[in-house]
Amino acid sequence: MLPLFDTIPVRRFPLVTYGLIAANLAVWLWELGQRGSRIDDYAFYPCAVSGPCEGAARGHLPWPEGVLTSMFMHAGWLHVLGNMLFLWIFGNNVEDAMGRLRFLAFYVAGGFAAALTQTWLTLHFAGAHAASVPNVGASGAIAAVLGAYLVLLPHARVVTLLFGFLPVPLSAFVVLGVWFLLQLLQANFSLTHPDQGGGVAFGAHIGGFLFGMLAVKAFQVRAPLRAR
Repeated sequence: MLPLFDTIPVRRFPLVTYGLIAANLAVWLWELGQRGSRIDDYAFYPCAVSGPCEGAARGHLPWPEGVLTSMFMHAGWLHVLGNMLFLWIFGNNVEDAMGRLRFLAFYVAGGFAAALTQTWLTLHFAGAHAASVPNVGASGAIAAVLGAYLVLLPHARVVTLLFGFLPVPLSAFVVLGVWFLLQLLQANFSLTHPDQGGGVAFGAHIGGFLFGMLAVKAFQVRAPLRAR
């Protein structure tokens, strides 16, 4: 199930959403030059919150800086392009409901909520070795956007690719509800055995999504538009 686009218009150009997409892509291109060392230097490590750290994690940034820099870094082409697709589809309407500066603050706060959720799970259930694995990606912040979109526009139609070839309009409630359910199910594999989670921080997705659902009303300043 891959969302392709929604049918909800916006009042004005989504400057922050597109700016975030451009920033993520620019950082990804910068990463390609020395990807391993740049991830080591600028990723977020859960052990930075509460050590000890192992290996490359010993040279970590202070954890608030690491959370912020890691939000613009990615582990591969599919990682960055998939995240940017979700941000492109769902970010503009959330930005439209919040306004540009509020949306930017919400996005960053969502990234922190996601990272700290994953950190708590890692430190409590997965041990010191897992806490020294670098965390990168915008998916936690984008998960907050998805949670906000679900609250704001649960009945919006999202054209979604089913079975790899069939575009079908589905409600946002179905698309995002299934996405969140998959995160909950897959988190079972990465909670106590991170090596079985495919390197995906599902706890960050869950934390970001719940933050978005709970915090959206505090940032919203206007009702979103509806489909014409």
